[in-house]
Amino acid sequence: MLTWRRLHVKASAVHGLLTSRLVTEQHTWVHGHLPLCQSLSTGTPVRNDFFKDLEAQFAAARQKAADAMPGSSWSPIEINPNLPPERADIVIVGGGVVGWSIAYWLKQKERVRGALKVVVLEKDPTYAQASTVLSAGGIRQQFSLPENIHLSLASADFMRNINDYLGVLDEEPIDLQFNHSGYLFLASEDVAHIMEENYSTQRDAGAKVSLLSPTQLKEKFPWINTDGVVLASYGLENEGWFDPWTLLNAFRRKAMSMGVVQCCGEVTDFKYSVNRAMTTEGKSLDIRRIKSVKVQMPNSLEYQPVECAIVVNAAGAFSSKLAQILRVGSGAKNTFEGISLPVEPRKRFVYVFHCPDGPGLDTPFLVDYSGVYFRREGLGGNYITGASPEEEKEPDPGNLEVDHEFFMEKIWPNLAHRIPAFEKLKVRVETLSSSLVVFNLSGAADLKTKV
Repeated sequence: MLTWRRLHVKASAVHGLLTSRLVTEQHTWVHGHLPLCQSLSTGTPVRNDFFKDLEAQFAAARQKAADAMPGSSWSPIEINPNLPPERADIVIVGGGVVGWSIAYWLKQKERVRGALKVVVLEKDPTYAQASTVLSAGGIRQQFSLPENIHLSLASADFMRNINDYLGVLDEEPIDLQFNHSGYLFLASEDVAHIMEENYSTQRDAGAKVSLLSPTQLKEKFPWINTDGVVLASYGLENEGWFDPWTLLNAFRRKAMSMGVVQCCGEVTDFKYSVNRAMTTEGKSLDIRRIKSVKVQMPNSLEYQPVECAIVVNAAGAFSSKLAQILRVGSGAKNTFEGISLPVEPRKRFVYVFHCPDGPGLDTPFLVDYSGVYFRREGLGGNYITGASPEEEKEPDPGNLEVDHEFFMEKIWPNLAHRIPAFEKLKVRVETLSSSLVVFNLSGAADLKTKV
């Protein structure tokens, strides 16, 4: 009897649920859903749906309880997986080819694998405005300083054997598309003596360079108009151009395979301590020691402080701006603390043009004494060109808009004069670009007086 009563209570409860559900659905039928009301007349589908929903809720509750147990990864607060680590030994600010090269060599020199934690920060993950990938990709030894020549010779050897350095197991070999066509500098009578001085320096440093008279120049490159050319300097080895995007990715891929951490974000502040020291002249000097960097995540209000021992400024054209956050150069004039980092951005335009009758495969990276340069781009009659503007007419580096008038007024007349075939060139508007380059103020005098 007791058992029957319990069954009766359960049946009554279920009946009450079904009655309530049917009334609700009947109300829906009044608004025009007759088929739905008819399908619920037996009550069986409603009962099945009810128990299915109930079981699903129990399953979700059991899973949430299990996730909340110690040792699980469940957290009521969502963690951004793209945040940089909270601690690192070295933070490199700037993910261009220089930043990733530094990261690679740091890991290459560590004595114990994994002993050094290196983080590379790059604010532009697309590299759409990076100087590395927007550059002409040239390499040369025709400099006026022996230090630059030796560095370039070592770089050429590194690039020639790049897979021995940057090759990664089970990955495709690196092809920099290195074109060994050399650099060709043209000098007028006003600067020919400087070219001769530089030639002696380059040969003494081990560079393979040859001087050409106008007659020799015309014999080797008949497509050149030698009018106004007194002397030419031609690189015989280790000079040309390559794909800078491939080089950047090769450094990055290898460094990350060695344990370097890549993060996207912009350094907006530093946490540092200040110690006061005395100079030999008896003047006080504030020495700041960095404790952490504040990394602002892209397109977000979120940021992450990263504790570190060393910060490497590899921000390229923006290096001075980064140093200003540390108050470098904020002191009084004519004092050590008032010396700012002598680097500022300069905007340069690169134009791509097409000329089917232009110079062929033997075309070097030509630099005219007017300041205009050009080189071949691929095999389809395409070329790239550019020039540095006069110092008093430097364009605004605040944007990367291309100045078309600069090409028409400054570049094309000089190109057509030096290479007559370029009188019929056609600019490819879809591939025009501009970039920010590093300008070292301390070396400005040398850049002006040397070829």
